[in-house]
Amino acid sequence: MFLHRKETIVPVRVETPDARFGQYLLEQFGGATGELTAALQYWVQAFHVTDPAIRDMLQDIAIEEFSHLEMVGQLIVQHTARVDQTPVYDAPLFQMKGIGPHLVDSQGNTWTASYVNEGGNVVRDLRANIAAEAGARQTYEALIHRCEDAGTKKTLTHLLTREITHAQMFMKALDAMGKLDDPYFGTIKPDDTVNVVFNLSQGDDHRGPWNEKPFEYVENPKPSGQIPPAPVNPDDEKSGPRAKR
Repeated sequence: MFLHRKETIVPVRVETPDARFGQYLLEQFGGATGELTAALQYWVQAFHVTDPAIRDMLQDIAIEEFSHLEMVGQLIVQHTARVDQTPVYDAPLFQMKGIGPHLVDSQGNTWTASYVNEGGNVVRDLRANIAAEAGARQTYEALIHRCEDAGTKKTLTHLLTREITHAQMFMKALDAMGKLDDPYFGTIKPDDTVNVVFNLSQGDDHRGPWNEKPFEYVENPKPSGQIPPAPVNPDDEKSGPRAKR
């Protein structure tokens, strides 16, 4: 069951509408890092999770992301309410599609389900979610830097803050599973190269904890395989001298 409250989770007030900035805001409505992507990603992931506590967390955050989608939509409405008074070159997308949010990003690219990152494994999904929150936070920071309206900045700062909170929750869930800093998951054991690292970008090399003990560092790696045989394809065109007829 879903229940929608018409009041937004925090106030959304635009003091100085700017249709051009409203177009930027579409990035968080119908863009790859936007709130619709996050809401659907976490909601779908919840169906795969057998741990009731983590499933409940994903559902709670998914619904909060839908409320954030509503807030971004309200910002866009308020920024584009006077679109008829805005020169067409400032916000051409709204001139063509009308005021308010649309399921496109700031460049007019249509939202697609391929933005949703879910794979049916809770460890894999929680790690993907941390990355998703980082991407959304980066987008909000870029928006805040380009915003001149105080009310909009306050709302965007709240949304940025919640991305940090959600990332912390996902990290706590991974930590509770003992998987926060353990790269292994699933049921297939890795082969004996799991702790081997190769120096494959050579010249002005630098070392760090990612290629020091317990890793085995191979400074000059050599291939251990063989050159594969040439394909045999009787239907292929001949690239050498013209064949006799």
